[in-house]
Amino acid sequence: MRVTFLGTGTSQGVPPIGCDSPVCLSDNPKDKRLRSSIFLEVNGKKLVIDTGPDFRYQMIRAGINDVDAILFTHEHRDHTAGLDDIRPINFRKKKKIPVFLSNNVLTSFKQQYSYFFMENPYPGIPELDFKIIANSSFNFEGIEIIPIQVMHYKLPVFGFRIGNFAYITDANYISEKEKVKLKGADILVLNALRRESHISHFTLDEATKIALEIGAKQTYFTHMSHQIGLHDEVCDELPKGIDLAYDGLNLII
Repeated sequence: MRVTFLGTGTSQGVPPIGCDSPVCLSDNPKDKRLRSSIFLEVNGKKLVIDTGPDFRYQMIRAGINDVDAILFTHEHRDHTAGLDDIRPINFRKKKKIPVFLSNNVLTSFKQQYSYFFMENPYPGIPELDFKIIANSSFNFEGIEIIPIQVMHYKLPVFGFRIGNFAYITDANYISEKEKVKLKGADILVLNALRRESHISHFTLDEATKIALEIGAKQTYFTHMSHQIGLHDEVCDELPKGIDLAYDGLNLII
C-alpha cells in the first residue's frame, strides 16, 4: 500500500492575514498545511479520502492524475468543497467515479451540489456513482474497507481502516467498541487540532493518549491548525512512534 498525505491542515484556527506566529512565519515546508485529505494506492487501485477546497492543487502538487474511488468522512465543506474538480478524471476515464458516503453526506451533497442531481444535467458535470455506506465493512474491487464511527461533537463521522492502515479525522470521541477496530494497525492517523481544548476536535494531549492506548507501530497526527506549534519542535516532544504528519509525506506499508 502506498499512502500520500495530500493535506494535513484544517480550516479551524486558520491563521489570519498578516499572522506573525512562528508557524505562519516558518520556512519549514512541513509547517505549511492545506486542508486534510489522503491518497491511497491499494492493489493497483487509487483511493482518495475527502476532497477539500484544496483538492485540485493537492493532486497537481503530488503528481497524481487518477482516482478510482472517493471515500468521505463527513459533510463539512473543508472536506468536500473540491469534489467538482473530479471532472478531468471523468473525462479521461470516460466513466463514473464510485463515491462511498453516508446518507448524511449524500443529503448534504444534494444541497451543496444540486446540479449533480438535476434530471437533465448540464453537460460536463462530474459523473459520480454514489454508494451509501453504514458502520459495517464493505468491498471495493477486492479491497475490504472498514468504517470506524467517531463523533465530531454531535456529528457522526467515519474513519476508515484498510489493511494495517487506519485513518481518523475530525473527532473528539471514539467509543470503546470502535477502538477495537483500530487495534493491531501498523499505521494510525489521528486528528490533533491544537494544544488548547476544543468542542469537537482532539487536542494534542488527547490524541497522544489515544495513540498510546491503541498502540500502533507508528501514529501520525493530522488535521492540525497553526496553533499546534512548529512541526519539528512538537515532534521532539512526542513519545517514540508518534509524529506529526506533513503535506507530501509518503509511506509504503
